Amino acid sequence: MAYVEVDYFQLFKDQQRVGGDAFLSRKVRDENRVISVLSDGLGSGVKANVLSTLTATMALNYVTNHMDIEKAARVIMKTLPVCKTRKISYSTFSIVDVEKDNRVRIVEYDNPPFLLVRNGKVIDTAKQSIKLDNNTHTKEDVLKCVEFKARLGDRIILFSDGVSQSGMGTPEFPLGWRESSIRQFVCGILEREPELSARDLSRRIVQKAYTHNYNAAWDDITCGVINVRQPRELLIMTGPPIHKERDQEMAEIFELFTGEKILCGGTTANIISRELGRPIDVDLSHIHLDVPPTSNMQGASLVTEGTITLGKVVEILESGLNPDSMKPNGAVLLVQHLLNHDKIHFCVGTKINDAHQDPHVPVELEIRRNIIKRIQQALEDKHLKETTLQFI
Repeated sequence: MAYVEVDYFQLFKDQQRVGGDAFLSRKVRDENRVISVLSDGLGSGVKANVLSTLTATMALNYVTNHMDIEKAARVIMKTLPVCKTRKISYSTFSIVDVEKDNRVRIVEYDNPPFLLVRNGKVIDTAKQSIKLDNNTHTKEDVLKCVEFKARLGDRIILFSDGVSQSGMGTPEFPLGWRESSIRQFVCGILEREPELSARDLSRRIVQKAYTHNYNAAWDDITCGVINVRQPRELLIMTGPPIHKERDQEMAEIFELFTGEKILCGGTTANIISRELGRPIDVDLSHIHLDVPPTSNMQGASLVTEGTITLGKVVEILESGLNPDSMKPNGAVLLVQHLLNHDKIHFCVGTKINDAHQDPHVPVELEIRRNIIKRIQQALEDKHLKETTLQFI
């Protein structure tokens, strides 16, 4: 069954501490739906941030509760304040609703048009234009609506005008990057790297727009990508089994898992190493004061220390830090693996490690299971991942 991966990348306008663009997503798990909204507030800074966030939040809630997507857009437009000078709404928006059968509905209002990339080419979709009566606006309000069935491998790309207008006024891009050039750029990337994740593709597009402005953000620059793909699965194995007799069972779980595998904890790694006869080599290429070094073992994408590293992973995920902008260490590498996968399976040993019974060790380090549950919560709520938890 296809998995809907969603992620975005964003740069705030220079000198601004908050962004005027908002990209919000929600997974309605019992209905297997994914809803995403990109909103661009007029101007920049705090005022634009409040308006774009308000718009995106309203859209998410309305569509989640099955308000017709066009009706939701009309209600939002009537609710938004109007600029007294320019007589236009204070926010633009794009709403995407992907249902369980991959039926996609999209409504756009004044944002750059989305791109649908299929088989390496941008597909033009027949959009319906709906004119709205609004006497308070100087220009005609038009909603652009489209509905189609997504296919495996499709990518839906949303971006703010900080992308399409990047470089405007420069000799290279007197009218901005523009949609036609963005199409060529996206198709070129996907031709070279067809398996590129939503996270990496959105970052590449934003960074390219940034270079058009001579490495500056003249406006808020935001790109969101919805990727319909085969799910990428990851196994995180941490902690020794409650009984030593189950070490072999743990090794079999590791060996038979078909996705990528990561071991967290020296004892855990030693058990798998012993049971499978595979040596462990310490990797000193990522030395960090607070995070122990990683190791390498055949069959594992990463081997890290246990509770200290997992505690740092929680901090990164809950604070919303971007791991791609951080110096690599065991925790940062682990977060990158988590974000690059869709279904994450945690296999947690329930034997309490004697080394963590010291009362001076923080409580969160003592209770591995609680750390894992916090990681699960952050992955599901903030990154729309699917997780499972198995105790052994």
